[in-house]
Amino acid sequence: MKPAPFDYYAPSTLEGALALLGEHGYDAKLLAGGQSLIPMMNFRLVQPAVLVDLNRISDLAYIHPGDNGDLLLGAMTRHFQVERSPLIAERTPLLHETMPHIATSQIRSRGTFGGSIAHADPSAELGAVSIALDARFKLVSQRAERWVPANEFFIGMFTTLLEPDEALVEIAFPTLAPRSGCSLVEVARRPHDFAMVGAAACLTLDDKQLCSNARLVFLSVAEYPVEARQAQELLVGNPITPDLIRSAAETAAANDTDPSSDIHATAEFRRHLVKVLTNRVLQNAYEKALRSA
Repeated sequence: MKPAPFDYYAPSTLEGALALLGEHGYDAKLLAGGQSLIPMMNFRLVQPAVLVDLNRISDLAYIHPGDNGDLLLGAMTRHFQVERSPLIAERTPLLHETMPHIATSQIRSRGTFGGSIAHADPSAELGAVSIALDARFKLVSQRAERWVPANEFFIGMFTTLLEPDEALVEIAFPTLAPRSGCSLVEVARRPHDFAMVGAAACLTLDDKQLCSNARLVFLSVAEYPVEARQAQELLVGNPITPDLIRSAAETAAANDTDPSSDIHATAEFRRHLVKVLTNRVLQNAYEKALRSA
C-alpha cells in the first residue's frame, strides 16, 4: 500500500507549522507520531495534499508543572515518556496506569500524547482518561489561542473542535483533590487490541467519606468518549457502598450509554460490559480514594 501523492514540510518551529496550516487549511494534515495517520494514508482513507511534520519542533515535547499547579504535557511528548515519568506517576497516577494499555511498546515509542488526542479514535484510552481527569487542551493558530475542556473537545468519530488552521500544542491536568482515587479498566479480545469497552473513573471523598465529586467516562460505546452523567449524579453526596455502585452501573448501562453492534461485539454485549466494568472501576477508584485519605 502506498499513499496518494502529497507535499511534505518539516518546519523547525511552531510558527512555521501554523503558517503552513494557515496557508493550506483543509488540504493539510499534521504528522505527530504517525502511528495512525500513516496507515490511514497508505490505505487512502485520508489523502492530504500537504503533510506538515512536527517532529523537528522539540519545544512541543515536555512534562513539567505549570505555574498554577497544573501538570503540563507538550503535544509531541511520546507515550513511553509519559509511561516512564516519575512526575506523571506521582501527580496523575491514572495516566501512569493507562499508558501500558495503549497498543504495544513499539507503538508507544513513536506515538505522541497530542497525536492520540487529536486523532479522536473513540476506542482510544487517552480521550476518556482526559475527561475523567478534567483536562484542558491548548489549541493554537496564527489568529489566536484558546483552551478547551476535554469534555467539550470530542464531537464525533475522528472529529474534534480543532479548526483546519489550529494545532493542539499542550494538555493541562489539574492537581487531584485530596482523598481522590482513579482507575481504568477495559475488555479486549486479545492483548494490545482496541478495547470492546473501557471505563475510566475518578472519585473524591470529603472528610465524612461521602462522594464529593465523581467522573465516569466510557470508551468504545459511541463515536466519542461518553461521560455517564446520570450515574455520576447518583454517586455525588452519598457514601460509596456496594449497592450504590450497582445502582450506578445499572444507570450507566441503561441511560448513559447506547452502544452499537459491529464485528467485534454486539450492542447487548457492550451494554453488559458497561455494567460489569462500572462495578469494577468504581470499586477500584473508591479503594484508592480511601488509601489516599
